[in-house]
Amino acid sequence: MNKNNITTLVRFGTVGAGNTLVDFVVFFLLTSLHIPYLSAQLFSYSAGVANSYIWNRTWTFQVKEKAHGAEIIRFIMINLAAAGATFVLLYFLQKAGLSLFVSKMSATVAGMAINFIGNRLWVFQEPGTDS
Repeated sequence: MNKNNITTLVRFGTVGAGNTLVDFVVFFLLTSLHIPYLSAQLFSYSAGVANSYIWNRTWTFQVKEKAHGAEIIRFIMINLAAAGATFVLLYFLQKAGLSLFVSKMSATVAGMAINFIGNRLWVFQEPGTDS
């Protein structure tokens, strides 16, 4: 792993931490208001997506070109995959009897891994690596 990849990973982690904070605050706020946890997951995950796109595009992956439809569609697809994975994992971990916090944290880590790999390799590609 070269220095550029490490810097990118650190930036992604920083943006991810901010998004995770938003996600957790919204999630636990909604569940404290007796919103079912799966509905709360849908809204809380969505709360961080727009912020994620802006920060990851401009700061983490430093894309200089104007955003285009294909990039946005790829971003949405990766986020839908990550959201789906977190939704399913959260459901099964809750059914397995884990605490809501442990379930949410585990699902979040899985979603972050999917997001980083998808964003790095497919959404915000290095110039000249378009698929």
